[in-house]
Amino acid sequence: MARYSSDFPIFAVAADIVVLTIRADALCVLLIRRSGSVAHGEWALPGGFVRADEDLEAAAYRELSEEAGISRDDVVLEQLRTYGTPGRDPRPERVVSVAWVALGASLPDPRPDTDADRAEWVPVEEALGRSLAFDHTQILADGVERARSKLEYTTLATAFCGPTFTLPELRRVYVAVWGGEEGLDPRNFQRKVLGAEGFVAETGEIVRGRGRPAKVYRAGGERGLHPPIMRRGLDPN
Repeated sequence: MARYSSDFPIFAVAADIVVLTIRADALCVLLIRRSGSVAHGEWALPGGFVRADEDLEAAAYRELSEEAGISRDDVVLEQLRTYGTPGRDPRPERVVSVAWVALGASLPDPRPDTDADRAEWVPVEEALGRSLAFDHTQILADGVERARSKLEYTTLATAFCGPTFTLPELRRVYVAVWGGEEGLDPRNFQRKVLGAEGFVAETGEIVRGRGRPAKVYRAGGERGLHPPIMRRGLDPN
């Protein structure tokens, strides 16, 4: 039989999720206001404890469903990192959190669950300025940076789009996530996107509006982005 001591305490494992979407052309994160006894009234990321018979990823998807009404088909879920600094949670047991980033397009208005009395989408810059419960400000900052960096080297930007989209709509994803238009000249951006094999695929449809007709695309089959699209300006070549 295993023995436990103060040197080897029993751990509780939590799943905390940085849920990101774009609303009104701004990158937003889902925050909840806690109503439980721990960190009561404080704003935090959605999450909760992993059940004894539950896989880590399954716990993250369950929390998304319970706290935000978001299904696994609504988002791209990626593990961020593990947070386990002693004292990060005021509970008597040591709490280690496996954090996740969930990205989705047009995610629904959130609904609070039994552990929260409010839930809302908040622009990330505003959320980063708040004092969040536990170490959630750090988790949020890490999650936002992960999303921003992934847009450089992967096709993850399409996760913020619907099933089909135009290149101007895809460009607005980059502007929203990166927080500005530096280096995102429309013509150069279009050349970069179309020159990256497997990034997007034509649907054969065209959208007609006030300006020039725009081709409609869907996500391509590749996950990596070659050549990359860098935040500090597009390569002029």
